[in-house]
Amino acid sequence: MAATVVVALLAALVGYAGYEYVSLSSGIKRSDARASGPGSLHGDTNILVMGLDSRLDENGKPLPKALYAALHSGDQQNGGLNSNVLMLLHIPGNGGSATAIAIPRDDYAALAGCPDGECMGKIKQAYGLAFDQASRRLAQQGLSGTTLQQRARDAGRKAEMDTVRQFLGGVPIDHFVEVTMVAFFQISQVVQPITVCVKEDTQDAYSGANFHAGRQQINASQALGFVRQRRDTVHPDLNFTDLDRSRRQQAFIASLFYQLKQADTFTDPGKLDAILNVAKRNTAVDGGLDVLSLARVASNLSGGQIHFFTLPVARFGHDPRGEAVNIVDLPLIQSTVHQLLYGGSGATAASRPTTTPTGTTAPAQLLVDVVNASGRPGAARTVATALGAKGYRTGPSGTNPTILETSLVDYAPGEQDAAAALAALLGGLPTRVRSGVAPGSLRVVIGTGFSMPTALGGTPTATQAPAKAVAATGGGRSGPPVTALTDLSGGGIPCVK
Repeated sequence: MAATVVVALLAALVGYAGYEYVSLSSGIKRSDARASGPGSLHGDTNILVMGLDSRLDENGKPLPKALYAALHSGDQQNGGLNSNVLMLLHIPGNGGSATAIAIPRDDYAALAGCPDGECMGKIKQAYGLAFDQASRRLAQQGLSGTTLQQRARDAGRKAEMDTVRQFLGGVPIDHFVEVTMVAFFQISQVVQPITVCVKEDTQDAYSGANFHAGRQQINASQALGFVRQRRDTVHPDLNFTDLDRSRRQQAFIASLFYQLKQADTFTDPGKLDAILNVAKRNTAVDGGLDVLSLARVASNLSGGQIHFFTLPVARFGHDPRGEAVNIVDLPLIQSTVHQLLYGGSGATAASRPTTTPTGTTAPAQLLVDVVNASGRPGAARTVATALGAKGYRTGPSGTNPTILETSLVDYAPGEQDAAAALAALLGGLPTRVRSGVAPGSLRVVIGTGFSMPTALGGTPTATQAPAKAVAATGGGRSGPPVTALTDLSGGGIPCVK
């Protein structure tokens, strides 16, 4: 929620108040973290926005007690460094409408690099697991305080970006913006009241949400409840889910921008300064993001030239440990995302990112060993043959002594980009650094859950056709089903569940 609001506001602020650029650029926290793999083509820009559920500031320090009281969500002991909000903002190079794709936080996914030894988990957990792993390593090296905090966060940021990248089928991630929950609240304080619209009376004792059907003006505290609500404790038949919460967040952003433009807020120096100060205190961006470059989409964002999509889930289920997760149809997700971003399923060379990043070892120079851990005879040999047809040099196929569920790509230190490219070609496998892998080589482990992607000659299935979007404001009282891709257009005040 907070992350997307801040990204959009930064774009609009720079576009409408360029005189503040130096102040913002010098004051915002910068990070060296970057995603693996190639960048976008044709002048496109993809920005991953991450909203952390941490109740700490960007330096890892507790917030003032008065702020915790206003947030109604616990104190520094609550929350964590999971990316509870994940949204990919796509800015096309041709000047067309922007696209924002919300990724449900509990989607069960392969975690890039197997942080803390976890190769599968909720997609939001990649950040926190990598942060914890890096924190222990850095502490052993004698680091502490802000230095340890920021370097460990960089590890979390990279792990989350790489995880989202492979989950979406190798979609490039050029930049990131990260904020904590407090940014949303403080920006809402600056611009309140905000008009929103819901389709039904609804109350939730957990988030503090209490809204009547139709349009209404809300303050900053109510805004936090509006975007955090994922249950109704008075009307349980409404059957709220996390996907409804994603659509609430998108509706809030659309409403906010519509109102800001109508009220000429972008020409109000006092409000602009206040929003910029929030961004500088509670936002981190990668070192390569030129905030001024976002000015070209400012008028589109505030003028409604943006579509918000929420990715579907196949069903709700549980992981092997019994934790509740969203089970997804990964081929459907990947083909749908390529359709949304590039106007096709991703099969054409013009739309799909190249599989070998610039400056990365070419396939012909890499030796790939394929190990069969699936128990299926010939699985490793089949994959090795398919990779050979794509230009990779393959060694003798091997058999793992134990059967494994998860497939992955092991790589030597320094070969992470080549591993990311191969993992994307294999359908979005997790990658893992291993000192035992020789430089210039990669090792593919084929687990029981592996299926050959169509890019390597696998048989297409009906679910690999892109999903067709339905209106995020539809679905009657119960709202759109979780199995549907939903679309919410900017440019007004949408009425959602």
